[in-house]
Amino acid sequence: MTYYINCEINKSFDDAIALVKKALAEEGFGILTEIDVKATLKKKLDVDFRKYAILGACNPPFAYKALLAEDKIGTMLPCNVIVQEKPDGKVEVAAIDPLASMQAVQNALLQPIGEEIREKLRIVIRNVKESA
Repeated sequence: MTYYINCEINKSFDDAIALVKKALAEEGFGILTEIDVKATLKKKLDVDFRKYAILGACNPPFAYKALLAEDKIGTMLPCNVIVQEKPDGKVEVAAIDPLASMQAVQNALLQPIGEEIREKLRIVIRNVKESA
């Protein structure tokens, strides 16, 4: 099982970030965290790295359902979405497949929640690709 859903687009890194945020919002996700990996690695390790961002996306109604079903599921929240510049100049957008990340949790109540979130994230990735 692949643990992510992804696409590559011909947009600038900054334009890709904007497209991803818009597509996430359209599916009910907010951004809880935004990590600039390139800047963080430069600051902490003094190394150069490609443009790479991690967006911590949360869909509150689904997060609430998941937390009611499994009190420690918060260890797997929020849903991370990455945007990274590739060597060929394209930008890759990838989102976690929530079913892959939850497969170790033995709780049948999470299955339908994970399936719905997976579908929403697939729509996000498809919309980013179609908007590019």
